[in-house]
Amino acid sequence: MSVLLTDAATAGSTAGTWGGMLIWVVILFGFLYFFMIRPQQKDAKKKETMMSELAVGDTVLTTSGFYGIVIDVAEDTVIVEFGSNRNCRIPMQKSAISAVEKPEDSIKAAEDAAEDTKAGKKAKKKENKKEDKKEETV
Repeated sequence: MSVLLTDAATAGSTAGTWGGMLIWVVILFGFLYFFMIRPQQKDAKKKETMMSELAVGDTVLTTSGFYGIVIDVAEDTVIVEFGSNRNCRIPMQKSAISAVEKPEDSIKAAEDAAEDTKAGKKAKKKENKKEDKKEETV
């Protein structure tokens, strides 16, 4: 009788152990999905939309670190013009492009930078005036 009771107790604890282990495996796969697979899928989708919106005149950064301007876009290849003398035109695959900057975005960024510079100069002038007043009072 005691043998049957110990067998029943160990069978119950073994089932509890398997249930706990199953829960940890599910949690592990959940972490893998949310911290490894999902961000990679988001990046792939972002790059795919970037490549589909690629147009003539866009400034691109290649995976080798060169900046150029897109001259022609085909199905899976792009002709990029490098250098300031406009003599170097190289056909390359779209997968060799790591970043795209639209001309409108660069103009807007330049305008924002100019506004920030003006605001910074005005703030600096105000600080200089305050310092001059402090020196005069001392």
